Amino acid sequence: MTDLLKIVLTGPESSGKTTLAASLADYMHARWVPEFARDYLTLQKGQYGEDDLVKIAAGQIALEDKCIQSADAPLLFFDTNLLTVEIWGKHKYGRIDPFITRQLEKRIYDMYFLCCPEMVWEYDPLRENPADRWELFNIYERRLKEMSSIYFKLQGINSERIQQAGHYLRHEFGI
Repeated sequence: MTDLLKIVLTGPESSGKTTLAASLADYMHARWVPEFARDYLTLQKGQYGEDDLVKIAAGQIALEDKCIQSADAPLLFFDTNLLTVEIWGKHKYGRIDPFITRQLEKRIYDMYFLCCPEMVWEYDPLRENPADRWELFNIYERRLKEMSSIYFKLQGINSERIQQAGHYLRHEFGI
């Protein structure tokens, strides 16, 4: 589809990205791309190593490309992208495979919604880091600035975030 507006929801774990991606897609009559890592890690029973990050990145790319090709609305939300893989890899292992960073820099998105981690952290067997969410949030924001990405911070509960995002999209993109 031409003129497809691609919007990524990003931020640390348990900041509401998945719920918000699904809610925004419904609210805006659009589609959303799920996070590949969730299915991958479920199959791995939550066990992974540094080498798995490249497999997760490749799977995320393939899933995004498939959803972009089949998009039937002018708007597509992404429940994360390679930015999460890059930040998590650097945080957990102190480095990241250059493939992931190169692919992140090659892929073009129109904007990001950066989700503040102000909600209570919810346990999930695939989540690892309840303590450093604000530190990670600051890393996400710093990286978005380094990439010269357009981004908007979303705060509050899901309904407040939907209203903020809808207002931003109408004001900035005329949707």
